[in-house]
Amino acid sequence: MNGFSVQLSLRTLFGIGGALALTGGVAYGAERIGMELSSSAFAHNADIPSQHTCEGSDQSPPLAWSGVPAGAKSLALIVDDPDAPDPAAPKMTWVHWVLYNLPPAITGLDAGKSRPSDLPPGTREGLNDWKRTGYGGPCPPIGRHRYVHKLYALDTVLPVLQPATKVALEKTMQGHILAQGELVGYYRKKR
Repeated sequence: MNGFSVQLSLRTLFGIGGALALTGGVAYGAERIGMELSSSAFAHNADIPSQHTCEGSDQSPPLAWSGVPAGAKSLALIVDDPDAPDPAAPKMTWVHWVLYNLPPAITGLDAGKSRPSDLPPGTREGLNDWKRTGYGGPCPPIGRHRYVHKLYALDTVLPVLQPATKVALEKTMQGHILAQGELVGYYRKKR
């Protein structure tokens, strides 16, 4: 294959990805453009302080974001652990926090602000894998786990979900994601 053929193939592939993004299909590269998600408590790919875990006060970490697209009507946040129960042999993704219909004008959440009265007006909570709403911090049974914080900018305000689970939220968001940001933290129990 010569250089021209490789360029043509890449252009064709990009065209398909662009078409998927325009039609609401899953084109993850397009969804990640522009949004930054961070925490003043830990850096991307660094350890989460114990105060944000079951070994501390189990308070949600402070989160900040930028780059929300102008057309966003709401934001959604999912925090989960894809390494459960053991990073050496993961069998499931454990959901720690689900929020949706966050107002797009806000630029973050302060530490420990996970009760309904602390959340911005209009924000809806989903169920975590403890079958309750609110934040449930890292509490890995074995090994050092990844905790993936995913923020989505959506072109709509979502209906009330029943049940409000991560699966229901992801299904309802399909075709509405304008941008996405991601922050990964790690935790291993000290005791």
